[in-house]
Order: sequence, then structure tokens, then C-alpha cells
Amino acid sequence: MMSWAITLLIIALIAGVLGFSGVMGAAIHVAWVLAIIAVILFIVNAVAGRRVV
Repeated sequence: MMSWAITLLIIALIAGVLGFSGVMGAAIHVAWVLAIIAVILFIVNAVAGRRVV
């Protein structure tokens, strides 16, 4: 999921350089949401993975 966030960030940077501000804003927003979800899932996996029931 983090790779998708990085890919969208690169797309946003290219769109920003080329002047497509609408595409840039949308790509940055989606990349931000995906990065937050990836971090939350990582934390949940780290906490749940240490528990042995």
C-alpha cells in the first residue's frame, strides 16, 4: 500500500511541474490517505503479531 502512495506522490509531483493542479491535488490527497492507512495497518500488525494466544 505504501508503494501506491509513493507512486501517486510521484504522479502528483510530475503533474505539478506540468501545471495540472487538479490532478496534483487529487493525487496528493489519495497518496496521503493511503500512507495513513498503511501506517495504521503496520501498527496494528506489529501489535497483533507479538501476541501469541
